[in-house]
Amino acid sequence: MLEIKNLHVKLEEEDKQILKGVDLTVEAGKVHAIMGPNGSGKSTLSYVLSGREGYEVTDGSATLLGEDILDLEPEERAAAGMFLAFQYPVEIPGVGNMTFLRSAVNAQRKARGEEEMSSSDFLKEIRAKAKELQIDADMLKRPVNVGFSGGEKKRNEILQMAMLAPKLCILDETDSGLDVDAMKLVSEGVNALRSPDRGFLVITHYQRLLDHIKPDVVHIMSDGKIVKTGGPELALEVENNGYAEFQETA
Repeated sequence: MLEIKNLHVKLEEEDKQILKGVDLTVEAGKVHAIMGPNGSGKSTLSYVLSGREGYEVTDGSATLLGEDILDLEPEERAAAGMFLAFQYPVEIPGVGNMTFLRSAVNAQRKARGEEEMSSSDFLKEIRAKAKELQIDADMLKRPVNVGFSGGEKKRNEILQMAMLAPKLCILDETDSGLDVDAMKLVSEGVNALRSPDRGFLVITHYQRLLDHIKPDVVHIMSDGKIVKTGGPELALEVENNGYAEFQETA
């Protein structure tokens, strides 16, 4: 599904190399977790995959379902099936949640040559998805993320993911700022979206998120490279021993 080979990336403003040869394959139906200390390149990887400005790919490749994505615009990557859940979801004052979501859904459908979703079909589907995530009708009517708590913002983002039905979901420290109850609710929403034709890349510092979203594969990133890969037990090893040995390896 997602195939990254020898990816090197630098920060344009500082001419600083951040990723130094990342190799990663995420298969359909699998959840891959990336853990690592601050500054290891985890979030940079998610930004580069989603098309954020300010980064220059100096070597390597990244393909989604066989299509080279590094030359695509962010909206083209989204239409190809990629979704990034932000660490800090942005507020969009003046734009209603329902309007935003319907515009996003239909823009992607149009880009794929599909018919737009009718108002009645959209309303029926979003109400069902919102109910599953315990999002009340009032949240759907409010401007996007404006006045939302941290947990509400993350649930709203999972609602966006559920409506857009991407092929690859990238969660960039989605547990950041969440209390235990909110994290459990968000995790349940993510787990409900797991399917044989969808892959997940979960970026996190801590084992606690992986208690709820069980990964198939865990990668440790340090100094811009993946330095170790293993099963779920690798996350427990990090929880107990920290990142020191992996930083020495890098």
